Amino acid sequence: MTTVALLSVAPVIEGSMAGEVAKAVDALEEFDVTYETNPMGTVIEAEEAIEVFAAARAAHEAVDGDRVSTFLKIDDKRTATSSAADKVAAVEDELGREARGE
Repeated sequence: MTTVALLSVAPVIEGSMAGEVAKAVDALEEFDVTYETNPMGTVIEAEEAIEVFAAARAAHEAVDGDRVSTFLKIDDKRTATSSAADKVAAVEDELGREARGE
C-alpha cells in the first residue's frame, strides 16, 4: 500500500462522541481501504490517495450534528510501497525496541 492517512472525525458536542465516531468508522467499510482505530483517530491505508479521500468524505458525512470537525493527514508515497506497519517497524529498528511504553 502506498497511501497512509490519519483521519479524525468528531461532532462538536458535549458528552461522549463514541456513537458518532462509530458511524464514521463504520462508513469506511464501504471502501477498498484497511484501517485501525486508536484513541486519537483512525489510520487508513489504501493503494491510491483518491480512495482515502473518498473514504474520509463518507466518514465525515456519516456523523450527525450541526458542526463536525474532520482532520485528514495523508502520506502519499508515490515511488515506493510501505505500510503503516513498515513505518512503525523502521522506528522500532532505530530504537532497538518496541515503540510503546507501559
